[in-house]
Amino acid sequence: LLPPNSTHSTPRLRLEILSIKVMNRTGDKGQPWRTSVPQFCNSPTVIVMVGLPARGKTYISKKLTRYLNWIGVPTKVFNVGQYRRDAVKTYKNFEFFKPDNEDAMRIRKACASAALKDVAAYFSKEHGQVAVSKRTTKTNNFKWSHFYVFMHFQVFFVESICDDPEIITENIKQVKFGSPDYIDRDIEEAMQDFIQRIECYKASYTSIDDELDRKLSYIKIFDVGSRYLVNRVQDHIQSRIVYYLMNIHVTPRSIYLSRHGESELNLLGCIGGDSALSPRGLKYAGALASFIRGQKIKDLKVWTSHMRRTIQTAEVLGVQYEQWKALNEIDAGVCEELTYEEIQENFPDEFAMRDQDKYRYRYPKGESYEDLVHRLEPVIMELERQENVLVICHQAVMRCLLAYFLDKSGDELPYLRCPLHTVLKLTPVAYGCKVESFFLNIEAVNTHREKPKNVNVNRKPEEALQTAPDHI
Repeated sequence: LLPPNSTHSTPRLRLEILSIKVMNRTGDKGQPWRTSVPQFCNSPTVIVMVGLPARGKTYISKKLTRYLNWIGVPTKVFNVGQYRRDAVKTYKNFEFFKPDNEDAMRIRKACASAALKDVAAYFSKEHGQVAVSKRTTKTNNFKWSHFYVFMHFQVFFVESICDDPEIITENIKQVKFGSPDYIDRDIEEAMQDFIQRIECYKASYTSIDDELDRKLSYIKIFDVGSRYLVNRVQDHIQSRIVYYLMNIHVTPRSIYLSRHGESELNLLGCIGGDSALSPRGLKYAGALASFIRGQKIKDLKVWTSHMRRTIQTAEVLGVQYEQWKALNEIDAGVCEELTYEEIQENFPDEFAMRDQDKYRYRYPKGESYEDLVHRLEPVIMELERQENVLVICHQAVMRCLLAYFLDKSGDELPYLRCPLHTVLKLTPVAYGCKVESFFLNIEAVNTHREKPKNVNVNRKPEEALQTAPDHI
């Protein structure tokens, strides 16, 4: 480790080394490259979650981690509570958390130290960029901050403050009853134990002080988003974190995702283009309208892309809809309106490179899935702000949106199944998202294509195209 006043920075050196492999046409041994390793920050960032229990720290940390991973910032949660559960196999009761319980305090300090070591290992060995450290106490914030700075880490505190008894009670019901600490425990008994556990923490907890802690970088979130206080945002990644946290809410709602009805180019097995709906696609638009009316959704908003097939699908609904250019299908560049057979015949190297890394591959004069994720970030932000929304979009776009809500990796994202004439209903829950699928009984072509087992350039055509054509 180098001292803080050193003119060298180990993380910066690592950044320069990792940035060597960029999007080029050729790489090692003459092999084509279309891969990049994005770096969003000059040095690793530690997000320290603080606040009393049942204030939504786990909810916030999981959503924030899911968002950062989705935009390509490798992020991992280090929950000190889980370290405690691993060290103490059987949780008895709230007395473990009393400030005067010396044996328990030694265990808790050891767990905190173990988490810090794992954070350092995550940055140095796994090339992570952001670690979310979930803690309860605010005690000695400067101590931890100076330790992280010495390790060449940026530090950003996120404090969740809530005094609304209804919100706290609801949080306990939704989250803590599913905690490993209370498996097979009576609900009322678990409730009382957790309330006493909160009281134990209150004895030593103090909030971040706006005057004494003014040198720290932090955001305070009051009553799950009714008010925010932000202090000393120092870099790009912290600004994105703040922007995201100020857009999320916990209001019950559902998000409906649907591709457009089957298009004329779908029938031909072609990708991209801006064709109209087929006769079966028009039937699906009518079926979708009936389905949405049957759901009796309050204040539903409808979004489409600028492409004809999504607009035609929405018009049958008979309601106002908003067009988003960001929802347009992935740009296939020189491959627009070609079949996969034609792409393999005319651009065999491109076809093979896409199968080797479908997420990062960029069509010549077009886009990659990675590009599409960044294009869709404003859509995700607005979805987080809204309540009930129906998004009528395209296969690649739907995959990207679905990957965000289901916390799927870049390797999984391009192969998520999003069939035509099917509605997905997404309902955010405490730690994830509930998914319901509704096929509306209108037949359509299969546009899903699994990743071929053989991804070499010189493979036989039947090995590359052994499954149904994939619409982007």
